[in-house]
Amino acid sequence: MAIKNYKPTSPARRNMSVTDYSVLSKVEPEKSLLAPLNKKSGRNSYGRITVRHRGGGNRNKYRIIDFKRRNFDVEGIVKTLEYDPNRSAHIALVEYADGTKSYIIAPVGLKVGYKVVSGPNADIKPGNALPLSNIPVGTFVHNVELYPGKGAQLARSAGNMAQLMAKENGYALLRLPSGELRNVPENCMASIGQVSNIDHENVKIGKAGRKRNMGWRPTVRGSVMNPNDHPHGGGEGKSPVGRPGPVTPWGKPALGYKTRKNTRSDKLIVRRRNGK
Repeated sequence: MAIKNYKPTSPARRNMSVTDYSVLSKVEPEKSLLAPLNKKSGRNSYGRITVRHRGGGNRNKYRIIDFKRRNFDVEGIVKTLEYDPNRSAHIALVEYADGTKSYIIAPVGLKVGYKVVSGPNADIKPGNALPLSNIPVGTFVHNVELYPGKGAQLARSAGNMAQLMAKENGYALLRLPSGELRNVPENCMASIGQVSNIDHENVKIGKAGRKRNMGWRPTVRGSVMNPNDHPHGGGEGKSPVGRPGPVTPWGKPALGYKTRKNTRSDKLIVRRRNGK
């Protein structure tokens, strides 16, 4: 998929680009697969802001995606390729032989009219889903489950893919997009191919208003605040941090501070993304 650039009719347009959506189907989304999506504006159930700089944005409806692909051995036909405002990847509407419809993450190369199927006996073709035990070593996959039956959690965003490196002792070794090497149970499902919309990372936002449409509010640097608002604030003119390292507004270490708490799966990680 290509990137579309505009003529510089304004300062914002000069540095702005969008994804070329000409390959997508010009249809309304499937109503039976839509769900309401209420805005949280970064607030938790108590109404307190727990994620800063969120709020506003365009109204969207959630597209219900089939991340489990457990409709085994039932052939489906791709009816449309659609834009999804809730994710960077494009989605495909699949109608199965039994009459059911579902959205799946569209891989590169999937087109309207193609047939997709999931199950242990499926062919190694983009869009098909198989257990990792039935996928040849070296194959690129996406939409990978971490736990059997839970649904895909790995390699789901635009342009991402994981590579199946080896299979041993009931586990499949995957090289994830981050560079991490991780073991995943062999009976987990994965889809063949690379996630669509590869050029998503090359899109230039161009102007602040476009970011506001996405639901992001302005971010103010701590160094330009007052000392009572942020530990980095205060001082005459531009001042350094003034302490051993940069911190959050609440004094917690930032930039490199380890926050990982789930150590139960450490034994499944062969190599971390930082090479350790």
